[in-house]
Amino acid sequence: MRILVTGHHGYIGSVVAPQLAEAGHDVTGLDAFLYSGCDFGPDSRSVEQWRGDVRDVTPAQLRDFDAVVHLAALSNDPLGDLSREWTFDINLRGTLVVAEAAKAAGVGRFVFASSCSMYGASGHDDTLDENAPLKPLTAYAESKVRAEESLVGLADSSFSPVSLRNATAYGSSPRLRLDVVLNNLVGWAFTTGEIRLLSDGSAWRPIVHVRDIGRAVLAVLAAPRELVHASAYNVGATDENYRIRDLAALVHDVLPECRVETAPGAGADARSYRVDFGRFEQAFPEYRSEWTATDGARELATSYERNGLSWELFDGSRYTRLKRLRELLDSGEVDGRLRRRASA
Repeated sequence: MRILVTGHHGYIGSVVAPQLAEAGHDVTGLDAFLYSGCDFGPDSRSVEQWRGDVRDVTPAQLRDFDAVVHLAALSNDPLGDLSREWTFDINLRGTLVVAEAAKAAGVGRFVFASSCSMYGASGHDDTLDENAPLKPLTAYAESKVRAEESLVGLADSSFSPVSLRNATAYGSSPRLRLDVVLNNLVGWAFTTGEIRLLSDGSAWRPIVHVRDIGRAVLAVLAAPRELVHASAYNVGATDENYRIRDLAALVHDVLPECRVETAPGAGADARSYRVDFGRFEQAFPEYRSEWTATDGARELATSYERNGLSWELFDGSRYTRLKRLRELLDSGEVDGRLRRRASA
């Protein structure tokens, strides 16, 4: 299968694109390369790479592809707080540009990286399946809800979009992010000796390893059309729902010399949701998450040591998306629409 992976150079894409290639697919990556130079250790596995913006994709570019795996997005809530317009321009309108181009080009399958964050204001301890009310609290989550709805509207007998509502990702990657919860907690511990809670820790969050996301993508690409057509699936494991304070305790078990501290003035996080992943496991019985949070914390601690993560790097712009984009704006490398200037 010939597959285009958008956002292949990002945190998830730099893991998933090689996974797809290793499984025997012909993979091409498309990326704006906003995070060039933000590498975390060597990236020896590569795929063919196109430099471009998802907002500019045309049907001619996609004519020979069998599937698109759309990972490109502004990736978290702080970025949405910085500019809702950027988030909707890239996450919603950019997604539709790629999807409409894929449909016009005759691409049969479109895998959309959605998010469990759309359940964000559930406010109770019950686990939520795909039929639960969607209560997005942020521009990022709202952009995912609206993109899913629009993709269903594009579905027809020749175009099958499927939305994977991924739990919060974690795990080592050649384009590491330290602004996701488990990576961040282990990063604080490794660089300061303190496992710092930035909220009161009471909120629930499901988490999933980046390689398990890749395995889910492989499963839906191989599935019969009727199993994925205009469908949405939660991706993760029901046992991998945690309160943030329990994740901190788990990191303490892995790094027992580090103490758990709560940041001054930390309050409750309104984003709190537990998610049920049974529908995906029933539809794809060969799939089970291979990673647990404990495994991930150990992997992260090992990779931080191997690649020399320091406090300066942890606190800098390289591995934090909001800081990186502010840096690009301040330097003039991108314009007010987050497009690279010609001189850059």
